[in-house]
Amino acid sequence: MRCPHCQKEIQVYKNPVPTVDIIIEVADTIVLIKRKNPPHGWALPGGFVDYGESYETAAKREAEEETGLVVSDLQQFRTYSDPTRDPRQHTASTVFTATAESHPTAGDDAAEAALFTEENLPKLVFDHGRIVADYFLLKKDTLVKPEFAEAALLK
Repeated sequence: MRCPHCQKEIQVYKNPVPTVDIIIEVADTIVLIKRKNPPHGWALPGGFVDYGESYETAAKREAEEETGLVVSDLQQFRTYSDPTRDPRQHTASTVFTATAESHPTAGDDAAEAALFTEENLPKLVFDHGRIVADYFLLKKDTLVKPEFAEAALLK
């Protein structure tokens, strides 16, 4: 690749692609979407961060595009960056939690959107099974021992 102005060669770096995922709480459930596009299966709502967009804005946008929900109480949960987490390319996903008040409806690249409890979770694509397990573990730790919530985050 060359600079369009001086024609000097530009070193190209291959970096992970930034993405967001969002755990949306509706009462005592979380929202999952069934993906229209490969890899097919159930997943957390989420997607790629657009150039010039903050991660928080991307999470809210993806939530509304894929579930029809306007979320509130957005908080950063964790970042997941295993190079094999997405079979299409190396992504690094910042995961958020948020709340919503109504039932989700599928939109954008979601074939379905539904509410699930920890007890009736389907098999999830990507590393979303691990993300949701971490979320429920932290939620239990926080509910049982609030003074250890920060320590649970560091596990």
